[in-house]
Amino acid sequence: MAVEARATEETGIAKGDLLSLYYYLLLTRGVEARIRKLYLQGKVVGGVYGGYGQEAIGVGSAYALRDGDTVSPIHRDMGVQLVRGMSGRRVMAHWMARESGPTRGRDEDMHIGDLSLGIFSPISMLGSSIPVAAGAALTFKQRGQDNVAMAYIGDGATNTGDFHEGLNFAATLRLPLVLIVENNQYAYSTPLAKQFAITHIVDRADAYGIPGLRIDGNDVVAVYKTAKNAVADARRGHGPTLIECVTMRMRGHSEHDAASYVPKEMLEEWARRDPIQRLEDWMTTHDMASQEDLAAARARVDREIDEAVQWADSQPFPNADEVATGVYATEV
Repeated sequence: MAVEARATEETGIAKGDLLSLYYYLLLTRGVEARIRKLYLQGKVVGGVYGGYGQEAIGVGSAYALRDGDTVSPIHRDMGVQLVRGMSGRRVMAHWMARESGPTRGRDEDMHIGDLSLGIFSPISMLGSSIPVAAGAALTFKQRGQDNVAMAYIGDGATNTGDFHEGLNFAATLRLPLVLIVENNQYAYSTPLAKQFAITHIVDRADAYGIPGLRIDGNDVVAVYKTAKNAVADARRGHGPTLIECVTMRMRGHSEHDAASYVPKEMLEEWARRDPIQRLEDWMTTHDMASQEDLAAARARVDREIDEAVQWADSQPFPNADEVATGVYATEV
């Protein structure tokens, strides 16, 4: 117990929460791996965009939120979806275009969300998630609620107009917004050095007069603790915080992209920083988890994913007569 107490004090996280973070890391990677397999089997139509190697960002940050908060994730944030309550069953039904999915089979791919869970569906133009989150944060402030909106973007989206306008709006009104920037080194195939002239993305926080923090995005404990502090500040009315999480996109932009433009040495270096392995090593070294604990978590995840796929595969496809129900379009 003494060792556990010291380790808990060092991280500021209880053993139960560490095991929960580990579970969600495994679940996130496992769900995306199964979606990729279904894609290769032809059971998923459309693109598959994964977050292999950067699961700690979504899991750690979303774990810092509570009921009533909102998230505006992007296409690599399966961990955000799962932590915030999206079930594995509904995730699989979504990708297999079944009626039981969140969009009732109308939209596969990355556009998955549920407003009842406070999850806004990802927007293809990634920077646009910031004005959406700022709107939610403004609503919280106007209603006198101490809830927080958390938005996610990639490094490339920091170069868009919506990023600047949305963040300036949130900063000026001191809205309860936490912005997570997933710096995974490439905006599709464009490396950081060709995206902007600043040294680090976090430098942009100064332009809006808000705190900016740059952290190791492959350390789920660091992500959780940093996000938790930023969320607490937002609840107290201190306004937005920008958190740059440095990580690496370990696969292509999507499953159809071989990412031949990424140096092999770079991938090898980041593979040694795998977030799941790092947490495993830390917990076992500090007696926060036994090999039996880790094995039980892995078995639980495998069992849940198998069950979710079997359930989703048994669900009906949408009724063709209702194809336009709940779908909105604008005439040009």
